[in-house]
Amino acid sequence: MLAVDLGGTKVEAALVDPAGRVLDGTRRRAPTGPDSSAAALGAAIESVVVGARLAAPPGVTVTGVGAAVPGPVDELGGRAAPINLPALHGFPLRDRIADAAGAGLPIRFRRDGVAVVLAAQWLGGARGASSALGIVLSTGVGGGLIVGGRALGGNAGHIGQMQVAGMSGGDCLGSDTMLESVASGPNIVSWAREQGFAGITGTDLAAAYAAGDPVAVAAVARCAAATGQAIGSALALVPVDVVAIGGGFARVAPDLVDRIAAVVAAHPLGYVAAARVVDAGLDGDAPLVGAAALVYRAELLA
Repeated sequence: MLAVDLGGTKVEAALVDPAGRVLDGTRRRAPTGPDSSAAALGAAIESVVVGARLAAPPGVTVTGVGAAVPGPVDELGGRAAPINLPALHGFPLRDRIADAAGAGLPIRFRRDGVAVVLAAQWLGGARGASSALGIVLSTGVGGGLIVGGRALGGNAGHIGQMQVAGMSGGDCLGSDTMLESVASGPNIVSWAREQGFAGITGTDLAAAYAAGDPVAVAAVARCAAATGQAIGSALALVPVDVVAIGGGFARVAPDLVDRIAAVVAAHPLGYVAAARVVDAGLDGDAPLVGAAALVYRAELLA
């Protein structure tokens, strides 16, 4: 299966087998970014898709494509309006991926939050759960829901655009009080810099946290507080058994997931507080495994 994951800083493609393993030597990556033009993004997508397909080992046949993209999405139209990739608004994204994959391969095109929760339920921290919320903490904040054993499609689970109380941060769709405004990697680092932190990246913040830097510790606590608050609001509306936290920024501190879990456990509604908050697992392969799950676990798609 050819898996494609498009994100705010990079696009990746690789071949993933039915056991959820990324085949050695097939992963291809290219940079993206909010300042990239539609032409540049289209070229980056095409290069990784073609490169991954041509890297198929002898005897391996590619039978389909799973494409995970940032939302909001229009599944029927095959388009997306990614918050962090404005040049792709109106771009024929699904068709461009399908054309690059070639050979008339069937393609499943869904929002990345759907892919992430499928990956966590398939092989990660929410394995086998009939109800789960998956969250990605990264350049942005995304999410997806499994309810009653089915992964909700479309734009259900857009937790990054939930409002949080008592905190504000960077701009997100004209608001500075969304979860993404506060808890995304870039916005947490920006907040830390406003408090005197000298680092620039999430990696810098992680190193400072490990060294006990008080501003870094406060920044991680802020991320946990905002994320836990948003989870509590989401689960009050749609209860789930498991919340799986993933994404590159989720690795900023080894106890970030535990901190988020503590916030959720303090929620006044017992059914919210009872939800298990876990690491999504799968490490750096999660986005590609999730994209492949759109095909391998298609029976779970609502």
